[in-house]
Amino acid sequence: MTNVLIAFYSRNGATEALANAVAEGARAAGAEVRLRRARELVPAAVMANVPGWADAAERMNAAHPAPTEDDAVWADAIAFGTPTRFGGASSELRAYIDSLGGAWFQGKLNGKAGGAFGASSAKHGGNESTLLTLYNTMAHLGLIIVPTGYADGTMFKGGTPYGATAVVPPNAAPTEDDLAVARFQGRRLAEVAAALKAAKPAA
Repeated sequence: MTNVLIAFYSRNGATEALANAVAEGARAAGAEVRLRRARELVPAAVMANVPGWADAAERMNAAHPAPTEDDAVWADAIAFGTPTRFGGASSELRAYIDSLGGAWFQGKLNGKAGGAFGASSAKHGGNESTLLTLYNTMAHLGLIIVPTGYADGTMFKGGTPYGATAVVPPNAAPTEDDLAVARFQGRRLAEVAAALKAAKPAA
């Protein structure tokens, strides 16, 4: 069995929808999946200033546990998902990644497959830049980066060669083409992770 961790942050549900689709693709490839949502870093008073934020967070937190270091160690593949924040990953996802220092120091993340996906609210909102900043982070963690490339016909309808993306205006949702790319990404990530796991010498 190949283990896939999908660690994401989503405020309005767009990145969550992509995460669910990545999970579908990974499961279709025979993987066991853990879907984990990073938690807010701001107090409830700040969240209350944005209509719907607190309600969406409560719903998603009820559906998805918070990611832990143990989740990353358990995984054979890790997919990081985030909304775009000024061309980079959200602070909520970054906080989770920054918590992996102990596992990184012990070499427990080396050789795992890694991927990234995300969403923005505007065209040219920084999706590709965001995924590429996560590539830098995955390299430091010792992950083997698995891009989507153009290895499937779905890639000619949505996403980027770096990972699944979506442009989702407020009160909208990713398109079926966006979700198809995310499913492909999950399947590809799980298949590569399985091959890497099979190639490792016995302990």
